[in-house]
Amino acid sequence: MKLYIQKEKNILRQLQKRTPKNFMDILILSELRKAPMSGYDVITSIYDKFNFLPSSGSVYSLLYALEREGLIKGGWNGRKRIYNITPRGIDIIETTQAMYPNIEGLVTCIFNDVFS
Repeated sequence: MKLYIQKEKNILRQLQKRTPKNFMDILILSELRKAPMSGYDVITSIYDKFNFLPSSGSVYSLLYALEREGLIKGGWNGRKRIYNITPRGIDIIETTQAMYPNIEGLVTCIFNDVFS
C-alpha cells in the first residue's frame, strides 16, 4: 500500500510539473494581464501558484518570444526589465478563456482514451 501511495505522489508531482510547463505562455500572459512584471516576478508567481520552479532560461526565452510576437512589450525600469501585455496579448488570453470548455474537454478526452 505504501508503494502505491508513493507511486501516486510521483505521478501527481510529474503532472504538476508538466502542466504549467506546457501552458507557460498562457500563464505568463495571464499574470501580465493582472500587472506588469519582471522575469523574476513571473518565475516567483508561477512557483507560488503551482509549486513549480521554472528555469530562468526557459522563462526569459519565452518572454523574448512573446515580445517578438507582439504579445508583450518590455521596457527598462532602472536595472529591471518590466513586461506589459499588449492588446494583442489580451486578445489571446480572452480567446483562450473563451475556449476553456474546449480545452477542458480535450484533456478529459485524452484521459478517457488513456483509461478506457
